[in-house]
Amino acid sequence: MAKPSEKLSESLEALHALQERGVVAIRSGDLTRTHRERLLKNAFLQEVVKGWYIAARPDETAGESTAWYASFWPFCATYLQYLKGKDWCLSPEQSLSLHAENWTVPRQLLVRATRARNNVTALPHGTSLLVIRSSLPEENDIVEKDGLRLFSLPVALIACSSGYYRQNPTDMRAVLSMVRDASEVLDRLLEGGRSTIAGRLAGAFRNIGRDRIAEDIVQTMRTAGYDVRENDPFETQIAVILPAREQSPYANRIRLMWREMRGAIIERFPAAPGLPKDTKAYLKRAEDVYVTDAYHSLSIEGYQVSPELIERVRGGNWNPDGDENDREQRNALAARGYWQAYQAVRESIKKVLRGDNPGLVADDDHRIWYREMFAPGVAAGLLRPADLAGYRSGPVFIRGSMHVPPSREAVRDIMPAFFDLLHEEAEPSVRVVLGHFIFVYIHPYMDGNGRTGRFLMNVMLASGGYPWTVVPLERRGEYMAVLEEASVNQNIIPFAEFLAERVNAGLEGASAPALPSSK
Repeated sequence: MAKPSEKLSESLEALHALQERGVVAIRSGDLTRTHRERLLKNAFLQEVVKGWYIAARPDETAGESTAWYASFWPFCATYLQYLKGKDWCLSPEQSLSLHAENWTVPRQLLVRATRARNNVTALPHGTSLLVIRSSLPEENDIVEKDGLRLFSLPVALIACSSGYYRQNPTDMRAVLSMVRDASEVLDRLLEGGRSTIAGRLAGAFRNIGRDRIAEDIVQTMRTAGYDVRENDPFETQIAVILPAREQSPYANRIRLMWREMRGAIIERFPAAPGLPKDTKAYLKRAEDVYVTDAYHSLSIEGYQVSPELIERVRGGNWNPDGDENDREQRNALAARGYWQAYQAVRESIKKVLRGDNPGLVADDDHRIWYREMFAPGVAAGLLRPADLAGYRSGPVFIRGSMHVPPSREAVRDIMPAFFDLLHEEAEPSVRVVLGHFIFVYIHPYMDGNGRTGRFLMNVMLASGGYPWTVVPLERRGEYMAVLEEASVNQNIIPFAEFLAERVNAGLEGASAPALPSSK
């Protein structure tokens, strides 16, 4: 008779076979009843709706949302295809957000179908699916993106409600920047005699500095006999020039976010003291806070480290090949990697304090910080040397977050644009807040993004003469919540206020966050 562990292994092999085929939305019929029940019992499966499941991790805590948010889009694509065949399409507004590469999980996904009952399907963690009865675009005006049926970009722009420009200005400006010529929308505007929509689009294009497209729309419609009155649907103007030949909507979204967020940061952040005259004293203070910083930063990421362990690995008194158990070994390797990365960051700060451009320094050196952070793991054989190669080569998900970081292909477009923004930014407070936020928003590495983001923050703090600042472990929940608010709702104010409070405390001479007492 097979042991329970052997039976579970057989069920896991069946699940693995589905995953190898790229199956995310698992139907009851995809697994035998025995496998399905065994996997559910052991928390390797999670039910989404009756008869439909996704793979899960048994080590996730009760109520954990990561597995669902990571599976949301492929699950919905498969589920809708099964229910509706080709008789469905996402709403024009949701289509535009996905054209803009905004993959944030919505609270309610709005879908159109010609045969529907306007019913809501409840999904995990407060999300839902609303399928409404409505006409669809012609088949040649529907595009597929990762299995999702979307309005094509020109048709979505015409069908989009005016309110979406105010609700999602970053997405709308990003997709407008993808239009190269007025002819992409003019034929449909002329065919339908859509003078009101033509005026709205002309105003929107002029808002982002595409005056030529705006003029072409207005003049062509008027030549055809339509009365067009230009109307800007956005609530605000932005002083940013989007590159006309930029192919990546992600890169333009980053530029737009930066411009839209910087004013709120400047209003809330303390004025920069300026580069310190005593560089040695500044570096000494950064060195003095090392143990505290390492403890809190590593603990935020889930490592179980003590001040004693941090001191031990700092002094080289550790043995990565010893007989410690796996968890203890990983904690020690993480602590050693943090120490090595910290030394590299201090070298970067020296460059900034002597007057080098902080954006260029970070662009040149962030790869060094990353390699030093994970070099001990490679030396111990827990990581492959290829893991130090650079930006991630696959998808990554942030635990518990509705924000879905960009694809690995997009990362290579975005990072140069991100560092250009850091390089060009004159206000230190903006470099501090957006340097940290945009870095973790992109999540360019498979691991270590939070630690690297906080290192980047402290290099940018040095560029304004602000003190090295520690994010305390006891405020981890608040810290993650304000990052989520910025990522999902594009509201940078809570995060700016959170960091401003921490920096103010340092400027006022407050002591560093407490360390746990020794046993």
